[in-house]
Amino acid sequence: MILCYARGDGLGHLTRLRAVLHTLGRDGEVAVVTGSPFAADPRVADGWLVRDDLSRALAELEPDELIVDAFPAGLKGELGALPAVPSGTRVTHLARLLRWDAYRPLLSAVRPRFDRTFVLEPLDPAHEAYLRAVSDEVAPLALTDPPSEPLDAEGWIIVHGGPDAEIRELVAYAADMAAAERARPPMTLVAPRRPDGLPAGIAHLDAYPACPPGSRVERIVTAAGFNSVRQYGPWRDLHRMLPFPRSLDDQFARARRARSAAARSTSR
Repeated sequence: MILCYARGDGLGHLTRLRAVLHTLGRDGEVAVVTGSPFAADPRVADGWLVRDDLSRALAELEPDELIVDAFPAGLKGELGALPAVPSGTRVTHLARLLRWDAYRPLLSAVRPRFDRTFVLEPLDPAHEAYLRAVSDEVAPLALTDPPSEPLDAEGWIIVHGGPDAEIRELVAYAADMAAAERARPPMTLVAPRRPDGLPAGIAHLDAYPACPPGSRVERIVTAAGFNSVRQYGPWRDLHRMLPFPRSLDDQFARARRARSAAARSTSR
């Protein structure tokens, strides 16, 4: 049994966990502690047990491994106050880029320790130094998603699972790009819902996963979250990112890195 701690109400944590479990070849029982409504979607978490309290889940399930996603002390530093992990349970941390100056004040005096930490993307140096101090092993991990059919859409796709206001902003960003290029491509919003206020000419598709893009996709427009930047990396020439402010995730730094890497690749 693998127990995953993925506090947060979005889709990103669960998408990352799917990729991690697939990459590591974990095909046994999985439980996840999360507040995300997407955990009820069988396309996202098919077969996973969903729990709302980590302490009870540890006591009841006695997992072989506990995977802590993204935040080394929990979303609000809450892991420092939890009871000790049962003896024999291996503790793994999944590290992605954080706004470390914003997260560091949330750390308590009691700092959870990890048997190993997988670094999923480059980190702030202070963040990485902290993880090396609380982890027996630190190693990079390149993720691979479970196999899926290509997304069947034509023209430009706008992909986002976040708030309606951000979806509308991404659609406006795509429309501005098309106008600047004097192009009129078909556009499809790939999102769990179609928010009010979208132009009538924008199609909507509730598809998960939204990668890989099919052969008819000409442009991909997303925010600069971890999963979007990682998943669409092989199609960087088609991918355009609009980073959004987050309290703890640094989408702006991630977008800069991705654009810089793409520029270096083009110049070779």
